[in-house]
Amino acid sequence: MTSPAWDPQQYNRFERQRDRAALDLLGRLPDDLDPHEVWDVGCGTGQHAALLKRRWPQARVHGLDSSAAMLEQARGLPDAVDWVQADLEVWAPERPVDLLLANASLQWASDHQALFARLAAYLAPGGVMAVQMPMAWETRHHTLMRQTAAVGPWRDRLAGVDTIQPLLSMAAYYDALAGACDDIDIWSTTYLHVLEGEDAVLEWMKGTALRPYLTALADEPPLREAFLKALGKALAEVFPQRPEGRTLLPFPRLFLLGRASGAGAGSRPAR
Repeated sequence: MTSPAWDPQQYNRFERQRDRAALDLLGRLPDDLDPHEVWDVGCGTGQHAALLKRRWPQARVHGLDSSAAMLEQARGLPDAVDWVQADLEVWAPERPVDLLLANASLQWASDHQALFARLAAYLAPGGVMAVQMPMAWETRHHTLMRQTAAVGPWRDRLAGVDTIQPLLSMAAYYDALAGACDDIDIWSTTYLHVLEGEDAVLEWMKGTALRPYLTALADEPPLREAFLKALGKALAEVFPQRPEGRTLLPFPRLFLLGRASGAGAGSRPAR
């Protein structure tokens, strides 16, 4: 998959809306969880890793991301988090993990059947894996993005560029976690995001889904702007700005919580 260049400011433009799913996921963590080793994989600009450090100040909290730009901003936070730049598809922790958080990151990775089984195997006995991923492939705005990329003068430049792929079925994710986890909870939620500003859905997509395309067109600004103009026009027809200036964007997300086999809930693994 193309390694996209990330823009922390653009990503954080809709931070309040993006943060809703992460906070909903964190709210479902077991009440008796008392982690010593915590990893936020795909931590972005670090807000959730920092939040975990504040919640469990005695834990070793690590934030992993492949983007130097995202981690540069994360390192500006005052919290004592270990920031690590690495590719999550080949990353392996040095110690068993008590809490592995992956919020809106694993959808960029390949071979989810193998990946989820591998990540779950890193859990300490009684450890928790908490994942949230956008169910974006089938959405109208992602379909329009792919359709627009396939026509026009930018077509050849974008033909080999990969974006996120369809997620597996819930049953497939259950099977991937079942080898390491006894307690598995999987569900989906559709949020209706209320976005402010002009070309709101296009601006939303510039922070995430469009990053591989924008990276591929970075050396040809006129072509990049022409592509964005065409996509913005298509999006505006489907997601019109309302009279009060807001735009509504339905967005489904998949949640997964798995608790590792072995020690009982709340027990501590040997160190």
